[in-house]
Amino acid sequence: MKKCIITVVGKDKVGIIAKVCVYLAETNINILDISQTIVDGYFNMMAIVDVTNSTKEIASVAQELEGLGFSIGVNIHCQREEIFEKMHRL
Repeated sequence: MKKCIITVVGKDKVGIIAKVCVYLAETNINILDISQTIVDGYFNMMAIVDVTNSTKEIASVAQELEGLGFSIGVNIHCQREEIFEKMHRL
């Protein structure tokens, strides 16, 4: 199983989760775990996803999610699980 970590941060508004989840479903990416909070009007989401059966390469998914985030006014980052873990070990 190939996993990625997706983070979404920005001003809260209607439809953020819906738009991200629609993209993931259309790309055949399965959500394994998801968590979201809103703190003082700011939306924060973290999802662990399985990209094993994705119809696109991870680099394309990351770039398209970044573009989706820009279009809805949030920052979206997608990283392979092993890179995320190594970055946060320090």
